[in-house]
Amino acid sequence: MTKPKIGIIIGSTREGRFADHPAQWIEAQAKMHGAFDVELIDLRDFPMPFFDEAASPAWVPSKNETAQRWQKKIDSLDGFIMTAAEYNHGPTAVLKNAIDYASNEWNNKPVAFVGYGGVGGARAVEQLRLIAVELQMAPIRSGVHIQWAVYEPVAKGEKKLEEFEFLNDTAKGMLDQLAWWANALMAARAKDGEQSKAA
Repeated sequence: MTKPKIGIIIGSTREGRFADHPAQWIEAQAKMHGAFDVELIDLRDFPMPFFDEAASPAWVPSKNETAQRWQKKIDSLDGFIMTAAEYNHGPTAVLKNAIDYASNEWNNKPVAFVGYGGVGGARAVEQLRLIAVELQMAPIRSGVHIQWAVYEPVAKGEKKLEEFEFLNDTAKGMLDQLAWWANALMAARAKDGEQSKAA
């Protein structure tokens, strides 16, 4: 069976961002896990304006060419891991904007989260889970939460995330769940496609 294609979305674009650390670390963890084909997706490569289309892409095709390229990228993937910084108890504006610039492309796919910041980004991740449900995604129960005691030495270059064994263990549990859901939903989408062709 073909391995699910998992996109790791770097959920921050600011200069000096911390997001590269968790994105590269979870990419390495996912590759070691072996259940996925993994691709890093940097929102800096998709510089979309704040949403200004006529309507949701669920109803009206986007006119913005970068948004169209973004939608094709999301459509090509079978599941996602999003890095989630927490700003004022919520996710970054650029990540929410990117989520809003696609719609049907997210449907019936799993998503997992690697949060960081205050309380390990937990409040941002909780909001993202609600958004994922609205987009007919399957948010994974387990997540990775990088709290300040880990964030600070990593940001200063004193430590690396892979040195924290409890994070590696947490990542494995999350990736196990993501693999189950990714394979289950791939099979379900394939079955739907066969039924559509037969109709």
